[in-house]
Amino acid sequence: MAVAPICRHHEKNEQTIIAMTQDEMKQAVAQAACDYVAAHLPAGAILGVGTGSTANYFIDAIATLKDRIGGTVASSEATRQRLEGHGIRVLDLNDVGQMAIYVDGADEIDGSLAMIKGGGGALTREKIVAAVADIFVCICDDTKRVKTLGRFPLPVEVIPMARAHVARQLKQLGGTPKLREGFVTDNGNLILDVHGLHIKQPTTLESQIDGIAGVVSNGLFARRGADVLLLATPSTVEVMKR
Repeated sequence: MAVAPICRHHEKNEQTIIAMTQDEMKQAVAQAACDYVAAHLPAGAILGVGTGSTANYFIDAIATLKDRIGGTVASSEATRQRLEGHGIRVLDLNDVGQMAIYVDGADEIDGSLAMIKGGGGALTREKIVAAVADIFVCICDDTKRVKTLGRFPLPVEVIPMARAHVARQLKQLGGTPKLREGFVTDNGNLILDVHGLHIKQPTTLESQIDGIAGVVSNGLFARRGADVLLLATPSTVEVMKR
């Protein structure tokens, strides 16, 4: 489905605009996401929170909203700890019947708002939380926007005993899988990062990889892509929707 920009978070004025650094863009889009939550999250509703450097800025920003948020669901242990550090209530997803909004970053995002996620290794929990949410808001800077997914290696979480089998199957799909050395997911599994893919049909490939025995999940978020994209550029934050 085509995606079109619907507005800009900040309008340009006649003064010279100083370009933001990538870190400043992450902070700007995190604040834009906080503003989005303030405007769209019903009082007392549940908010899902993702993992990564941009998500960390978002967590810091929503500390000002903690009294109106009914609770949060964290997509990783690191996120849980950061939320609790701000005094924000964290719930087990099994105790949550409905989640209004999920906010998370992406390693890559294309024009259909399909994404590659999992650079931080939390892809499985992120995918589960996204599946529950009514609205998935992706926050990232414009270095993550691509025409075709695959420049960023695709993470695949695997059961340890299936690592070699899954790697062979991923090679048959055209990728070059590499074990993420010294890393274990919060679920106790391994990550294979698949290089060299040129993903023209992300929904199809997502299903193919999920069908390999031993795969827990993969970092393609195409079947459940973002509903809203807040994209930081060097001068503004663009808002796009599916």
